[in-house]
Amino acid sequence: MKRMQWMVLLALAMPVVAQAGEVAQARSPDGRIVVELDLNGEGRLAYRVSRDGKPVVADSRLGFIFRNGRQLLRNLALDGQATRSADTTWEQPWGERRFVRDRYNELRASFVEKDHDRRRFDVVFRVFDDGVGFRYDVPAQPTLRTAEIVQELTEFAVARPATAWWIPALEWNREEYLYHRTPLAEVGVAQTPITLRTDDGLHLSIHEAALVDYAGMNLMRGDSGALRAMLTPGSPAPVVRTTPFATPWRTIVIADKAGGLVESDLILNLNEPNALGDVSWFKPAKYVGVWWSLHLDQETWATGPRHGATTANTKRYIDFAAANGFRGVLVEGWNPGWDGDWFANGWGFEFRKPTPDYDLAGLSAYAGSKGVHLIGHHETGCAVSHYERQMDQAFALSARLGIDAIKTGYVCDAGQIERQDVAGGPVLREWHEGQWMSNHHLRVVKDAARHHVAINAHEPIKDTGLRRTYPNWISREGARGMEFNAWGQPPNPPEHEVTLVFTRLLAGPMDYTPGVLSLTGKGGQEIGSTLARQLALYVGIYSPIQMAADLPEHYAAHPDAFQFIKDVAVDWDESRVLAGEVGEYVAIARKARGAGEWFLGAMNDRHPRTLSLALDFLAPGQRYRAEVYRDGEGADWRGDARFRFVREQKTVARGDVLSLWLAGGGGAAVRFVPLGG
Repeated sequence: MKRMQWMVLLALAMPVVAQAGEVAQARSPDGRIVVELDLNGEGRLAYRVSRDGKPVVADSRLGFIFRNGRQLLRNLALDGQATRSADTTWEQPWGERRFVRDRYNELRASFVEKDHDRRRFDVVFRVFDDGVGFRYDVPAQPTLRTAEIVQELTEFAVARPATAWWIPALEWNREEYLYHRTPLAEVGVAQTPITLRTDDGLHLSIHEAALVDYAGMNLMRGDSGALRAMLTPGSPAPVVRTTPFATPWRTIVIADKAGGLVESDLILNLNEPNALGDVSWFKPAKYVGVWWSLHLDQETWATGPRHGATTANTKRYIDFAAANGFRGVLVEGWNPGWDGDWFANGWGFEFRKPTPDYDLAGLSAYAGSKGVHLIGHHETGCAVSHYERQMDQAFALSARLGIDAIKTGYVCDAGQIERQDVAGGPVLREWHEGQWMSNHHLRVVKDAARHHVAINAHEPIKDTGLRRTYPNWISREGARGMEFNAWGQPPNPPEHEVTLVFTRLLAGPMDYTPGVLSLTGKGGQEIGSTLARQLALYVGIYSPIQMAADLPEHYAAHPDAFQFIKDVAVDWDESRVLAGEVGEYVAIARKARGAGEWFLGAMNDRHPRTLSLALDFLAPGQRYRAEVYRDGEGADWRGDARFRFVREQKTVARGDVLSLWLAGGGGAAVRFVPLGG
């Protein structure tokens, strides 16, 4: 199952210079990607990346600006280098694929200032066949005991004209924006991941991995036109670290096709292995809950005559879950604190007891008797220190009651997280993706793990692959989700979800809360989707927990479509992108974990198209029953045509080509069941 081949080559002397200014070099295992490090006449350090001999990233500067010391960017000299190669395979406890190959060549280059304090740091590059990761590694040293980092001078000078898909950083609504599609030269201050397609068809994704005790990285255009790291603000500086420390990995995934970005495991591979050990207590599953009714304004989070989180209402959802094979029931508004103005005012939230009309212990027992588990909900209203003082007891309570997954929330405007280091002391304001919140989320995840509780964070810090190290960090929001289809102005357009697959989803799982078969939001607002597309979301937008988000009565009205939601898996042995272009369309096939079934999801923008998909992923010599859920004739994402839908079956095998017509804003979902004989 696991194999490891290590080759370590140490070069303690200065390297042979291959060209003017070049001081070190590393190649991908297949030799196609080359990273070169360069020192110019001022002793400024830069890197560049090429692929197949063509530049991908031109000379891009590296360095730091400190608040408590001189900047660290010039008068540098190479002090040594070391290289090693690795080729291992590791197993995910849950994920898009069961086994992940981690194959790279690594270069560690050590630099020292030639004058003044002779401060030093290493730059570590790992070069994979599908991209590059690099980080700074700063050792302990008497002239740099504490680093107050105002800014990284890390650059990404993309060498070719490109189109960019991005959302703005440092805006009030966190990550919940529709994606811009602009020329790269028109990118403002962007969050990561940012996805690029060069004019000659190469695809790139720039992001970061292993964001630990550090501020999240955004990107802004420098005066040279290069994208430059911009750290999320903090006080007294975005990042304060005591040496020794390492930064998060800065990542560049490179692929010929858009689907190659989705299939990359580079982000996961740059994270540390599982630190929790056996996490079999977490079960990937589907869930329902008291949620969509709140966004429709049919029920309320607050107590009163329309309170959604009542004992009777929750029993109704438990019964529905048990009858349809769903493991979880989420209930929001179950605890004190929701009455009155709770938005960004979470100091009244109580996480250790329910409201009087919600029998938490009794409902947990009732759910357990039916093979169902309640899913907890901890909305902080951004009073994060207040939450931290209760969370250990709250997790312990959940564990006693069989609540093994909790959705956390941080609803307030960006930059308004409330931090109080001492009870009764002053309240400071932090950003959702600042260093303090980076540490907070790990405090939550680690403490929850002690109680065998999994965390699904909403309004979260960005995903950077830490689910490998802490597998109980199962999903998160971090994008414009389904609730915007209830009340958003505008609601999510057809392009949104087929953009998410190639942008936000490159970071990790998203709890998008799909499956709204009513296709209708608050006040009759139309959802820009066909019925079949809602089914395709379960395969296209990955999460190890998937919500059947609509109301039980709406599923009763669409039993044919609902059957796919009941049948679709949530945990996978393999995942393959069969076709796709950013923001236009995507078709993904996934094999159910430990089973012979495959599932396919295809989603489209607003322009009808036909996809011809080769079924080469199916097992050779095996026939399958293809249960096809597709758009009906004349289907469209607007009006009553949203509901035109066909469910049919056919027999297929490896080597066949499946032709699927996708309506504008439409989609298709297919279950492939192996046939005996």
